[in-house]
Amino acid sequence: MKDSNNTCLTGFANPDRESWARAGDTAELRLWLRLLTCSTLVENRLRSLMRTRFDTTLPRFDLMAQLANAPAGMKMSDLSRCMMVTNGNITGITDQLERDGLVERLKVDTDRRSCLIRLTAKGRQSFRRMSAAYQGWLGELFKDIPEHRRELLYELLGELKLAGQAAARLEADSPPN
Repeated sequence: MKDSNNTCLTGFANPDRESWARAGDTAELRLWLRLLTCSTLVENRLRSLMRTRFDTTLPRFDLMAQLANAPAGMKMSDLSRCMMVTNGNITGITDQLERDGLVERLKVDTDRRSCLIRLTAKGRQSFRRMSAAYQGWLGELFKDIPEHRRELLYELLGELKLAGQAAARLEADSPPN
């Protein structure tokens, strides 16, 4: 039997995070679980396509996307902040990309401890190919949602993002207990 708010068959194990929500749960909990499920479904599809079509990982692509928007390069700490991952993760991904000749490390004259990471010519070319495919895959994933509904979803998620950022700023400004 199907639950109207749930694509999972009740009584069966399913990786769908929404499957553990119950009718009496708050709308906020059900919304959060649906967001997580949708995000996971899209991310897993993109991970699989990146692996099979380009023999790479989504984190490598994400790091290259950040660098594509910063032709002069970025510090690892800035990459870490933008990608919302640890410096250690950035270091590991950068090491892999550097071995493959896709990024290079440049010393910063004013700070001997820092370096900038930037795409090489090979990296820029590789990223352009992957980015075009990535955008096409997203088009396929979202094609069954009418454009005006995609725009509405984008706006609503923008409101959620702003609320989350405001809450994070408020928390950061609050004195510890």
